[in-house]
Amino acid sequence: MRQLEPDEKLSLVMIYTPNMLVRGGLITRENIRVSIWLRNQGISNYVHVVNPQTIVFGGGAPRTLTYSEMYLPTNEVVAFHLVPPAADPPDYEASEANRSMEPVSALVGTFMIRGKVRISTQTDLGTSLDVMKTVWLSLYEAGITNPYMPQFNMQVPMLLVNAKAVSFGV
Repeated sequence: MRQLEPDEKLSLVMIYTPNMLVRGGLITRENIRVSIWLRNQGISNYVHVVNPQTIVFGGGAPRTLTYSEMYLPTNEVVAFHLVPPAADPPDYEASEANRSMEPVSALVGTFMIRGKVRISTQTDLGTSLDVMKTVWLSLYEAGITNPYMPQFNMQVPMLLVNAKAVSFGV
């Protein structure tokens, strides 16, 4: 790993793809809110992760791999969050009118995420998904599990999911 510049930081993140879970370091500018980093303009084609620990799913028992660095295609990322206990402030204004938190389940590869999505009180989840313009949808107060790893049970205050690559259940 290269030396960090004075205006950079290293944050531990978890990245989910359809067939992998990657836990490692993400280098960003110091002033970036990492939990919403994927929403920034000009994100590169690859997410550069340092010291990743990777679990690959498919065909049999999950397989663990480690590298010094990994480059994941950004278009394959399905979910993303900071590794607890790290957390950023919420990405919404709590006093905003006409919004509610609705419970939802999201299927992300082999992972089940049970959390809440913030939508308009004037519509339902299906309509909200159809009309939203953002690729990255925030889920809040989320519990993440995986049937292939019964010991995996994580709680995160917020994560991003690629709404076009996730199936939702209510």
